[in-house]
Amino acid sequence: MKIITALALAASVAAADPAGGQERDRNLDRAVRVLRSTPLIDGHNDLPWAIREHEMRPRDVEAYDLRNRTAGHTDLDRLRQGMVGGQFWSVYVPGEIRDSGYARVQLEQIDIARRLIAKYPDRLALALTADDVRREFRRGRIGSVLGMEGGHVIENSLGALRAYYALGARYMTLTHNVTLDWADAAMDSARHGGLSGFGEEVVREMNRLGMLVDLSHASPGTMSDALNVSEAPVIFSHSSARALANVPRNVPDSVLRRLPVNGGVVMVTFVPGFISQAVVDHAAARRRFGNDTTTAEFRRWRASSSRPRATLSQVADHIEHIRSVAGIDHVGIGGDFDGISEVVLGLEDVSKYPDLFAELARRGWSDADLRKLAGENVLRVMADAEAVAARAQGKRPASTRSITDF
Repeated sequence: MKIITALALAASVAAADPAGGQERDRNLDRAVRVLRSTPLIDGHNDLPWAIREHEMRPRDVEAYDLRNRTAGHTDLDRLRQGMVGGQFWSVYVPGEIRDSGYARVQLEQIDIARRLIAKYPDRLALALTADDVRREFRRGRIGSVLGMEGGHVIENSLGALRAYYALGARYMTLTHNVTLDWADAAMDSARHGGLSGFGEEVVREMNRLGMLVDLSHASPGTMSDALNVSEAPVIFSHSSARALANVPRNVPDSVLRRLPVNGGVVMVTFVPGFISQAVVDHAAARRRFGNDTTTAEFRRWRASSSRPRATLSQVADHIEHIRSVAGIDHVGIGGDFDGISEVVLGLEDVSKYPDLFAELARRGWSDADLRKLAGENVLRVMADAEAVAARAQGKRPASTRSITDF
């Protein structure tokens, strides 16, 4: 794989700040060295949905050319510049879709993602295991893993869950923004106090398969119940720390403190509204006015209230907070690129990851800790989940229970 040089990366940073350029050069050089030797694995990229929703050619993988710069956050050149070594491609389905059932849309999204990966065999390769990701990184290709976003897509069927696993899905976010018949979502009303009995069975069957349990979007009750039930480490594919940005989508410290026992990983996201409390507060103030922007009160507020921006430094703060509460073995990266309409200053697209690692190097992070953040933590989680599945499959058959059994 052609990797952008440390000199070229550092020059772009130094040009913006000549006085601090020498120190930044050193830190960026360290970041590049780390990412050459360890695969940087991002937990969540919504490119398959962006392809589905393309204005001119929806669902047309051939028309969405990653060899040229796209209008979004992701293309092959920027993935190379960002030194991405592994990617969980989200095969997201909104919980609000009701047209012909969730399963059809989920199958279409898996099809889009798999065709996308197959279109660029020199750069991307389908990965089903941790060893696959490592092997493809050595070959200069991005190990591409599929992650389903929203347990509504199984339509209360463990058979559907197994079918998705057979098609390559290796994590499932238990909920998106809608509470399910068996799990409470962070952004919806709580009906179960977390997981129902069937929800617990879903987690057990995911463990038996080796499918990662993803708790981003889940309510704290669902997070807690999943940690009680899961035999394998869990992930948060794109979440940040609630202590620093108080929104329901972020992970509270009470959950972070449980991760060392479970072994799971929080993959810090780059969504401005999950990173900056100032952004959160500004958005809340804006919502007070609803759709009416003609009042004198709104005009006065807008004139006196500049719109804040989340920054790369604040993302680093979230990473360091999770490290301080849960430990260095329990933090990763999950940008949510091509699933966001606003970006963090300094992390505008997939080319910017080395700048984040340079910032952490500046803060005194060791190379070993940077490697854990980049990909070693999530690769360990994947391998552990595979080991749990191998043991479970030797002890119990596929579950035939249905939601009515509970």
